Amino acid sequence: MSDSSTPGGPADHSDDGLTLPPPPPTDYTDSGVPNLDFVRDRIEGRLARAEGGTELAAQGEEARTAAEQAADREKAAAERLAAIRRSLRPDGG
Repeated sequence: MSDSSTPGGPADHSDDGLTLPPPPPTDYTDSGVPNLDFVRDRIEGRLARAEGGTELAAQGEEARTAAEQAADREKAAAERLAAIRRSLRPDGG
């Protein structure tokens, strides 16, 4: 069997003489550097996972409870600030 591929590479022909299809393209160059499509897919995947996690966290009971507690603290702080301002005003103003 003759092998017209590069030395050490896969053969172009199988043992029964049929031509094999070319190998599928990889996500890396011959020098081992990832190609742009691979990097883009990885970044988009990470972004999608982060956004999904944020959405799921916002829907949970803990998130609602934390948001309610934060709103209660803001309201209490505003009331306290108003009380301090009233106490600093002169009686006539």
